[in-house]
Amino acid sequence: MSSATRLDRAYANAETVPFDDSSKFIFFSDCHRGDNSFADDFANNRNIYFHALNHYYREGFHYFELGDGDELWENITFDSIFEAHKNVFQLLRQFHLEKRLYMLWGNHDMVYKDKDYVKKHLSHYFEPIDGSDKTLFKGITYHEALILEHSETGQKIFCTHGHQADWWNYVCWRIGRFLVRVLWKPLQVVGIADPTSPAKNYKELIRIEKRTKRWILSKNLLPTIVGHTHRPRFPEPGEIPLFNDGSCVHPRSITGIEIENGEISLIKWHIATKPDGTLQIVRVLLEGPEKLVDYINP
Repeated sequence: MSSATRLDRAYANAETVPFDDSSKFIFFSDCHRGDNSFADDFANNRNIYFHALNHYYREGFHYFELGDGDELWENITFDSIFEAHKNVFQLLRQFHLEKRLYMLWGNHDMVYKDKDYVKKHLSHYFEPIDGSDKTLFKGITYHEALILEHSETGQKIFCTHGHQADWWNYVCWRIGRFLVRVLWKPLQVVGIADPTSPAKNYKELIRIEKRTKRWILSKNLLPTIVGHTHRPRFPEPGEIPLFNDGSCVHPRSITGIEIENGEISLIKWHIATKPDGTLQIVRVLLEGPEKLVDYINP
C-alpha cells in the first residue's frame, strides 16, 4: 500500500469538525510524554507546555493533539506516563469534559487506534490518596485524522499525524517499537539518536514531506496540518499548503499552530529572561497570521 493510498484512506474515514471565524483552535503534536526518566524528552519542556495549555484553556481554545502525544514505544504502559505528568492529564481532562479535546494517534501511540485499549487504560485511573478509581477520559475517541470544514466558505482542512507517508513508521511500527525499547532507549540516555526517526534523519524527513505534498496536489491543494517530522512548516498563500506544527520536544521550546479569527499562525512558547534576571514563559509569533481563505484553491 502506497503512502497516497494510506492518506486517501485516512481522509475517507475522517470525521468532520465544523468551525467558523469565531472558532479558536490550537494544534500540538509529538509531545512524547514519558515517565520522567532520562529518556523522557518531554520532561525538559513540561513546564512550558503546561503554562501554554493553561493559557489555551483559559482563552477558550479547542485543543487538537495530532499524534505521538504519549511515548508508548519507550514506555510499556500509560500508567507510568500518567503518574509522571498527572497535572497535564488533569488539565486535558478539563478540555475533554467541556468537549474541547480532539486526540489523534501517531506511530508512537498507535495502540490508541484500538478502542478497547483506550477504554481500558484511559477511561479511569487509580488515586492512591483515597484508594479509589476516578474518571479520566471517559468516552474519549482517538482518531487517525479529522477534517475541519468552515460552515460559511466550505473550506476544508485535513489534520493527521503524517506518518502515513512514512512506510517504516506506519507499517512496521511494532518492529520500530521493539527496537526503541531494547536498543535505542538505553542509547538515548548517552546521547545516541534513533536513526529510524524522521526527526533525526534529514533525508527521510524530506522524502516524507515530498510524498505528502504530492498527495496534497492530488487533492486540489487541500490545506493539511501534520506533525511527525518535528520540523515546523508554514507555507505562504500560493504555495503547497502543507503545515507542520513542529513538536513539544524542541530544545527549550515548543511549537504549535493556532487558528483564530479565520487566520492561521505558527507560534512558539519558550523561556525568556527579563531585564531583572527573572525567567518567564512567553509566546512568540513565528509565522503569520494569514487568512485561511487565502489558501482556498481558486
